[in-house]
Amino acid sequence: MSDQIEMIAYCGLYCAECPNHTGRIADLARDLRKELRSVRFDKTAEVLSELSFFRLFKDYGQCYEVLGGMVKLRCRKACREGGGNPFCKIRKCCQKKELEGCWLCDDFETCKKLEDLRANHGIAHIKNLCRIKRKGIDEYLDGKKHWYVKPVE
Repeated sequence: MSDQIEMIAYCGLYCAECPNHTGRIADLARDLRKELRSVRFDKTAEVLSELSFFRLFKDYGQCYEVLGGMVKLRCRKACREGGGNPFCKIRKCCQKKELEGCWLCDDFETCKKLEDLRANHGIAHIKNLCRIKRKGIDEYLDGKKHWYVKPVE
């Protein structure tokens, strides 16, 4: 159970389900790059880009570089171990206040620091934090952990 608790980020997201922590995206991107190299797809893209229907293949090099960037997204440590964004304001705030997580702060539902997560997670982190605050860590770990929840507009 303590390993699972270490996977709860200060913001309420669950590191063990993060695609960067699991390496799913990095592995797929690495494997696709390897396959593209093995079939010399750069040459195929060059030829295809001459045809109007496949003109978008002129950007193949950029696509290949983006895949390389995705490989670098791998995050081997959980938030509490220093993984993720090394400049995370949320982690620094909790550490400064000596809080186990934002769920212990009375202001988390209106916190400006948590707003930065909305682009990637909607309100998933807020839902997780509310659940942890209401039900406790054990029940949170036993239940559904949100990664993205569309904000109510």
